[in-house]
Amino acid sequence: MTLVRQHLIDPEICIRCNTCEETCPTHAIVHDANNYVVKHEVCNWCGDCFTPCPTGAINGVRMVSTPWSLDDQFGFTSLPPDATPEEGGIEMPAEVARLAAIATAGEGGTVVAPRSAPKAVVNLFTPDNPAIATCTGNMRLTDPDATSDIRHIVLDFGQTVFPVVEGQSIGIVPPGVDERGRPHLLRLYSVASPRDGERPGYNNLALTVKRVVREDNGARKLGVGSNYVCDLERGAQVKVTGPYGTTFLMPDDREANIVMVCTGTGSAPFRGMTERRRRHMKDVPGRLLLFFGARSRGELPYFGPLMKLPKSLIDVELALSREAGQPKRYVQDAMRDRADDLAALLRSDKTHVYICGLKGMEDGCREALAKICGDHGMAWAEEWERMRGEGRFHIETY
Repeated sequence: MTLVRQHLIDPEICIRCNTCEETCPTHAIVHDANNYVVKHEVCNWCGDCFTPCPTGAINGVRMVSTPWSLDDQFGFTSLPPDATPEEGGIEMPAEVARLAAIATAGEGGTVVAPRSAPKAVVNLFTPDNPAIATCTGNMRLTDPDATSDIRHIVLDFGQTVFPVVEGQSIGIVPPGVDERGRPHLLRLYSVASPRDGERPGYNNLALTVKRVVREDNGARKLGVGSNYVCDLERGAQVKVTGPYGTTFLMPDDREANIVMVCTGTGSAPFRGMTERRRRHMKDVPGRLLLFFGARSRGELPYFGPLMKLPKSLIDVELALSREAGQPKRYVQDAMRDRADDLAALLRSDKTHVYICGLKGMEDGCREALAKICGDHGMAWAEEWERMRGEGRFHIETY
């Protein structure tokens, strides 16, 4: 009997963040309401999905005599065991095996954490064994008449040890069941506070969550996870998993320049990074430069507190696309307006670039960086590869 290697996704630690499906160049990864799965006949072992996975769930490789079908995989609650090889079978390509090993070890593959970043703790709590947190704060961040309802949520963990560092995420499991009678899958949210908590000395953290409302054939449909979190009342008990994330981390280097590009709730990890600097790294040589995009000032979370921060701490460029009486301006426009400053920063080995927000912003940001580099005598492709390899270039879009 000849065995073959089949690429599977571990349903017990998968957080359903959709990163693998978005990344896969052959569209081999699909999902239903239960699991993310891999089409065996389509997967070419390119390895592109291994390194972005925040939990390592993507690395569920098994030796099989007959590949598991999609229906089989959709029904998995845990991974099946390996079959026993008798004749060697087909080996995983060496480079993919290397990436898989790196991803399993939590090193982030070719996208690594900054060298000075702290060691991040991950996967302490699972959907089967969640931490229980208490909602101690729920405040609307956007104007009352704004289209977007974005909330600042504070969760307190009491006596439960739940360590996070800037750039990590947590999962929240909404109560109840879906239309198929199954428990709801967890939702992933970036932590918006620094490692010492939203309030120093308290075992808590903050989230920045937007209420999702969709139109489905003329019907108004509410996002299950976001509406559950946005409607939390003080004192409510919340099931939390994680923490997650080993690469999108803040450097602890006092000389690090941090360029942050975001839209909407993509600001969450950058709020944590900025607060870390404000509390513990005042008057450091490293710069903070933030490009923050929203439709208008009223739609921009944390607008008031952000505007009160001194420029000596953070240099802020707003990009408002629907501000009354103003031309449309997007984050890539703001980046081009600061081309000289960005070019100078990109020449420094101390500069880290983070991009977080809507998927549609990613190409525009890359194009802006390529144009800035080209106009200043640098090759963006080379700069990007070097920065990524050194843990100085990170993108998280959704």
